[in-house]
Amino acid sequence: MQKDKKMNIKKLLKYTEKPALYEPGNALMWTDPYISEQLLDIHLNEHIDLGSRKPETIQKTVDWIISLTNKKKLNILDLGCGPGLYAENFAGKGHEVTGVDFSKNSIEYAVKEAKRKNLAINYINKNYLELELGTNQYDLVTLIFTDFGPLLPTEREHLLTIIKKILKPGGLFVFDVLNDKDIQGKVSPKSWEASEKGFWSDNPYLCLSESFLYEKEKVVLYQNSVLIDENDFKIYRFWNHFFSNSDLSAILKKYNFYDIVFHENIIPSGDGYQSNDVTFCMARNTM
Repeated sequence: MQKDKKMNIKKLLKYTEKPALYEPGNALMWTDPYISEQLLDIHLNEHIDLGSRKPETIQKTVDWIISLTNKKKLNILDLGCGPGLYAENFAGKGHEVTGVDFSKNSIEYAVKEAKRKNLAINYINKNYLELELGTNQYDLVTLIFTDFGPLLPTEREHLLTIIKKILKPGGLFVFDVLNDKDIQGKVSPKSWEASEKGFWSDNPYLCLSESFLYEKEKVVLYQNSVLIDENDFKIYRFWNHFFSNSDLSAILKKYNFYDIVFHENIIPSGDGYQSNDVTFCMARNTM
């Protein structure tokens, strides 16, 4: 028994070594039934900017995005919509809205809330990288709360191909990223958590949280190594890219987006970021 424990400690320590760039973990947070419930609670907590931003920030962001257009009624696709907080704001202003999210719990909540509030929002429970939608369908596509950054380069390229197809000619793609002004400052120190029950499991667990910087690629890996029992190691890896305006311009121009404009200080500072850490990008589809 002692030998098994020693071997498991060595196995855990192995996961503290810096992995190769984009080496995957062995677990996904979004599809775990228990963790997805915890994520939904965080999304709906109006006092923190973690799962979603605070209600007043969401409202300000929606108002600003709508101000970028000159149409009174838009057909909007909200990618990574979570529990529908942005989608509800868009729909409440009279726009036609479709929301897509990977989390079954979030989509089920969003559908119930839309029905309760009498909002005609179309929700899709799917990985938005697997979307199959009609050509030239949307006036506006949004990807909010820095969801562009965690995408691997191949995923990012695939998503931009999808967006190009479904946006109407001249339609807008609006998204936000964490910029590259202080990547070193985004590296988190190593920390341990031992809990009887918490975010990662409803059983006792030990969690090592740490991050690794890949400076040349402007990537930070946020890793959580969770030990639930002697034989159950779950490694959650979240790769986040940081961008300059020129980085984003080069990526978008490759897909023939034009009229590319950048904005900072659109939102107030929040939990874990400053206002000028977040760059909003607006790009228009080819006419």
